[in-house]
Amino acid sequence: MKIKNIVKLSVICFAFGNLSAQNPWPTVTETTKPWTRWWWMGSAVDEKGLDKQLTTLSKAGFGGVEIVPIYGAKGFENKYINYLSPEWMKMLQFTTNKAKSLQMGVDMSVGTGWPIGGPQVSENDAATKIIVQTYEIQSNEKFSKKIVLKDEKQKNLKTVKLDIVTAYNDKNETVVLTDKVNSDGVLDWKPSSGKWTIYAVFIGKTLQKVKRAAPGGEGYTLDHFSSNATKDYLKTFDKAFGSSNYGIRSFFNDSYEVYNADWTPDLKQEFQKRRGYDLSPYIKYLVSDEENEISGRIKSDYRETLSELILNNFTKDFTNWAHSKNSKNTNQAHGSPGNLLDLYAAVDIPESETFGSTPFDILGLKRDSADIQKSDVPDINMLKFSSSAANVMGKKLISNETFTWLTEHFKTSWSQAKPEVEQVFLSGINHVFYHGTTYTPADVKFPGWLFYASTNFVPENSLWPQLRGLNSYVARTQSVLQSGKSDNELLIYWPVYDQWASPKGKDMAFKIHNIEKWLQPTAFYKNLDKLGKSGYSLDMVSDKMIGEAKAENQNIQVSNEGGSYKVLIIPQLDYLPESTLSNILNLAQNGASIIFQNEPKNIPGYFETEKRKTELNSLWKSIPFQQNGNFKSGTFGKGKIILTSDVEKGLEFLKIEREKLTDTGLKFVRRKFDGGKYYYIVNHTSKEINQDIPLNFVGKQVALMNPENGDFGSAETQNKSVRIQLKSGESLIIKISENADSSIPKWKYIEKTDAPIILNQPWQLSFKEGGPELPKARILKKIQPWTNFTEDASTQSFSGTGVYTTTFDLKKNKTDDHLLKFDKLYESAKVIVNGKEAGIVWSNPFEISVGKYLKKGKNTIQIEVSNLMANRIRYMDKNKIEWRNYHEINFVNINYKPFDASNWNVQPSGLDGEIQLIPIHYSK
Repeated sequence: MKIKNIVKLSVICFAFGNLSAQNPWPTVTETTKPWTRWWWMGSAVDEKGLDKQLTTLSKAGFGGVEIVPIYGAKGFENKYINYLSPEWMKMLQFTTNKAKSLQMGVDMSVGTGWPIGGPQVSENDAATKIIVQTYEIQSNEKFSKKIVLKDEKQKNLKTVKLDIVTAYNDKNETVVLTDKVNSDGVLDWKPSSGKWTIYAVFIGKTLQKVKRAAPGGEGYTLDHFSSNATKDYLKTFDKAFGSSNYGIRSFFNDSYEVYNADWTPDLKQEFQKRRGYDLSPYIKYLVSDEENEISGRIKSDYRETLSELILNNFTKDFTNWAHSKNSKNTNQAHGSPGNLLDLYAAVDIPESETFGSTPFDILGLKRDSADIQKSDVPDINMLKFSSSAANVMGKKLISNETFTWLTEHFKTSWSQAKPEVEQVFLSGINHVFYHGTTYTPADVKFPGWLFYASTNFVPENSLWPQLRGLNSYVARTQSVLQSGKSDNELLIYWPVYDQWASPKGKDMAFKIHNIEKWLQPTAFYKNLDKLGKSGYSLDMVSDKMIGEAKAENQNIQVSNEGGSYKVLIIPQLDYLPESTLSNILNLAQNGASIIFQNEPKNIPGYFETEKRKTELNSLWKSIPFQQNGNFKSGTFGKGKIILTSDVEKGLEFLKIEREKLTDTGLKFVRRKFDGGKYYYIVNHTSKEINQDIPLNFVGKQVALMNPENGDFGSAETQNKSVRIQLKSGESLIIKISENADSSIPKWKYIEKTDAPIILNQPWQLSFKEGGPELPKARILKKIQPWTNFTEDASTQSFSGTGVYTTTFDLKKNKTDDHLLKFDKLYESAKVIVNGKEAGIVWSNPFEISVGKYLKKGKNTIQIEVSNLMANRIRYMDKNKIEWRNYHEINFVNINYKPFDASNWNVQPSGLDGEIQLIPIHYSK
């Protein structure tokens, strides 16, 4: 008989496996549990509501909350509390005190809504842009016009000023005229010959306001390029917080999302200081759409300057300020016009974001194309920007805003959430924040207050009874992923100058929503993707990081706390700074191994171009390459340098082993700890994996650990392989230790299964909780969803928990266990056998071990099935029952259109198909 794979079992507590044995699991803490973003609508919170919701979140397995105040619900204006007011700070103090009593943590955003800004942002400190006006002038012609700003929206602003005036003739001769324009806009200049175009650059304001702001948080968006603006902004928090941090673990800043901000008042001076030349004579190349080499070089220098300004004048200042409060900071760098790696590296907790839904090959995984974002698909390599910065610099926590717009409202099951969060873990992230939970006052009826872009992790969600299953899984997994250090062996350089050299546009924001333009078409991305699928583990590295790196014992390390890497890969590129090449060669000189995909022939930027090109070429020629088959190699000092278009061939030459387990389709991420390594392995394929898989690390003992139920046991091993059994959608942790522990029991491998017992006898269906009303109980001749009974209107509108109950006789047999397997489960369930809870079934492949709860003779099984919120919301919209009434955006669907569920189809709810009880035998 075909060997089946390992049993999947979900339990509702954090107890792990056989507690009499030495437990290989790391301790679950508040940090290893999932956290959730917690929206305070209108900040209309009170102590009773805060106490109730924190307690409920704690019981469901959350380790902390991240407070983000936003716009409020209509009709509750008299309960709004202004952001950072004494009353608001009182509510914050109550929150952190209550959380501490529950062993939970609290983070909060430094602002309301997004992006960062508020009433304390003066016009001078507001996000800034340049406005360009052009004029024509002929030779010997007196310029009669005034150079004054025409933009009506800017005219009432006090800070608008003329910054640069430069004229160009048809021979491309240039004259800077800034000091020839008086305060009234009169130009004192007359060209002697030719036709000239004058470019007048004004410093204006974007006028962008904080999006989704809470009461007391309304105002301009901040100028992220100004240190004065950042410090002025944070003074408001100094005043509110005083010398205390009010129990805040980390202060949070959301993704950049500042539109049209491409300047700062002193940018011209900063550019001169940082790039070595005056931008004024070249302003035409910056602001025009001409696609030529000079434009690309000027724009590269401009973009690099913006990157340095946001790093030094916002990100580092933000970090230092948080530290002054004895707190940490969390920052989402994506969307910024800067080097994401350096921005992520400059904070305590780098945070990425997943937006949308991923198409997985998992058998039976629900994915309705009508309920997902068409344009946004999470990308594991985009997530690696944050984890790479953390791994390279030695940051212990990498967080992620998880499940943003995963599916349409009220249609997300926990089974859909599982592979999505697994992909986050596989990227190296280890501290997830759900998106998210909305605070709801105790007296607000179903469905409570809800945020428009969220997967609703709220107590009113009809799936709430089984949320502990997902949260337990996340907590166990993160307990491993937060242990030890990342164990990636390769570094790959991000050629950001290839992006910055584009002559198109002005500022360049690296967003998660347009990676198909700036990331996915690049050779850099193709290397990440190919090498990852081949079984190599990579982190990205920036020019700045390479400059800080050292080579020792043939390994590369940027930070003493960070990872140690065997090879640095320089992917195919057009532009490489001569200073970066010099730093790379210095690493090789001291023992590092380097792989170049092509010869770097060009330097970025405009300053002393030819001199720097010559230096680049001279450095490259210093490498003593020799032909070695179809690639070149050379010894450079103590190190080796390879030149090959095929990176994998270079890695083979350097004897860098890949993890061959990926040949099966399995995905993994690896951690190392004192005395061993962890492998977190996921089966996102459509097939069952039941075989020995090779591992690169050898120890004296290999333990298998099931993150879904906490089971563990000593694995069967052979040479450098370990036997695993994983069905489609399942995951496993392998712990390899250099020391053996005889107290760990053997892992239970399924050797064979007997013919299944089909539970096709009558079932009783009753309803436990939910609404708008409980359908009547009934006897079923066969298992079927309660939504099949269309003659009963209450079954079509009900969201909540239905209980399927049956009894059956079990003959005595010699099986080791029984597996209860569901054909179709809509959506998750708690299983009770003979009055004892066997666990939660909430993810593919929807099965659970129940053998220890069964007995000879008569047995009773209860299956408490919870369905989606969708049917009840459909009923409310059909009957025009008001449940959403918010200021600002109110409530929208996944396509940002006004939300209306009245025309939805009824979502199937309950159990369908066969329920099988499968006798199983473990190997001896």
